[in-house]
Amino acid sequence: MMNRRNFLGAMTIAALAQRLAWAKQVHKIERIGIEAYTIRGLLARDFEGTLETVAAIGYKEIEFGPTITDPKKARAILDRLGMTSPSGAFAFEDMSRKWPEVLDHCQIMGHRYIVIASINEDLRNQPDGWQRGAEAFNRTGAITSKSGILVMYHCHWREFVPMADGKVPYEILLKETDPRYVQMEMDLGWTNIGCADPLDWFARYPGRFPLVHVKDFKKLPDRKVVYGGKFDGDQVIPDMTEIGNGVIDWKRIFAHSEQAGIKHYYVEHDLAKDPMEYARASFRYLNDLRF
Repeated sequence: MMNRRNFLGAMTIAALAQRLAWAKQVHKIERIGIEAYTIRGLLARDFEGTLETVAAIGYKEIEFGPTITDPKKARAILDRLGMTSPSGAFAFEDMSRKWPEVLDHCQIMGHRYIVIASINEDLRNQPDGWQRGAEAFNRTGAITSKSGILVMYHCHWREFVPMADGKVPYEILLKETDPRYVQMEMDLGWTNIGCADPLDWFARYPGRFPLVHVKDFKKLPDRKVVYGGKFDGDQVIPDMTEIGNGVIDWKRIFAHSEQAGIKHYYVEHDLAKDPMEYARASFRYLNDLRF
């Protein structure tokens, strides 16, 4: 009989063989998504018409936030357009204060992932803030998993900047959250702004990144500036640009999608001058990209 060590070894070899086979093939993103925050102004003025335009461009998925006041109507529109919303973004405190309401919203919308965009500043500034945040995610994830929903953490740039004790917040979150309940939505743009290489994290924590935000920049700040203690992410928002028009090497990153476990790709811009033109240009690039 095969003992546990041999079994795990065989599983590792099989996984490696599968990864190598995947790497030899040519891939593309089959279902390109968009983060609703990108087109928030347009959605506020004409919700249905904006989604019709997005669907006509070719987008198949959209990540919504908690601003939808009528999830049943929103779901009906998505169904009619052949779109889905695999994930929804919610506030950190929503998990403890109004979970039944959030669960009902997710079930109507068809969300399989709940995304937490940040840990509250007053908590993360405490000496053990990131650890406590991880504990909170584990507690919440254990509850949401009973309904088939995973908790996701969405990073910005600050999670990659070492703290005074040398520890990296993103490392704490990955090490101290249970992958059965908590996974990561890596914002690939902000990760680069934080002077981190997504591939390093994919290699160290394979399969932990089912969702990614695809965000490009014309230039990246110097590490000394980001790690200097006075950096503000808002100052690089003017450097955001259409996907493929910036400095991030998307082919290199997405060539490791299998290792990372990426299932959903969401285009995002925090403050596009022309959100729909941004959506069109970014879709064209990603639709043509092969990796």
